[in-house]
Amino acid sequence: MDFVDKVVIITGASSGIGKYCAMDFARHSAKLVLVGRNVNNLKETKDECERISGIGALTVVADITKEDDIDRIIKDTIEHYGKIDVLVNNAGRLVMAGVRDSITNYDKVSAVNVRGTYMLTQRAIPHLIETKGNIVNVSSVLSTNAIPSLTAYCMTKAAVDMLTKCAALELADKGVRVNSVNPGPIATELFRRAGLDEEANRHAYASMGAAMPLQKIATSDDVAKLVVFLASDYASSITGATHLIDCGLHLGKPVL
Repeated sequence: MDFVDKVVIITGASSGIGKYCAMDFARHSAKLVLVGRNVNNLKETKDECERISGIGALTVVADITKEDDIDRIIKDTIEHYGKIDVLVNNAGRLVMAGVRDSITNYDKVSAVNVRGTYMLTQRAIPHLIETKGNIVNVSSVLSTNAIPSLTAYCMTKAAVDMLTKCAALELADKGVRVNSVNPGPIATELFRRAGLDEEANRHAYASMGAAMPLQKIATSDDVAKLVVFLASDYASSITGATHLIDCGLHLGKPVL
């Protein structure tokens, strides 16, 4: 499995799953376009990827809720590399809020998880058709498992799954595959950014790990390896599929 001469765009590449995806693609010699909002963290990802692969990476400081930024991601990629082979829609946002809370919570989450992902996918499609490339969306186990305090997040990830299926069906005859990975809890900064302090964040992950059938939570590196597999020729017959990586969370635990 290699990505020699393959151009891979990764959003949310400055930390967490996106950063680990970038490093794993670098191990397979991909030409990377690293998209994120945090300039310093994005540079750290770029430096690490270049150390791994010895190949220069392009960084694009951008916010996918802004249409001009989305256009610039595509423009800079084509000007620099001339093509796009893989789009990894990883950027996401989580807000702790239920259905009785302000609609602004939904607006904030949807702007990134749905609208931004949808727009960037649209802009990338003509280039992916040219290369017969593919898209990997980072969704969540919460696209099908309800948590009331994360209503907007659950809703938007369900939308990402349906985008995956509809786009896969629409683009199949063009040779473009679309899949998603659906992680369970991953030890990233997602809950910290949603408002949990360090102690609450640590307790939350410890509790979730203990509740999993496998008695652990997956890592960002675990998810990255699945993303890279789905983007590779090894997955050439897989499209429109959602792939759980949740240590068995979706199975639940029997009472007896």
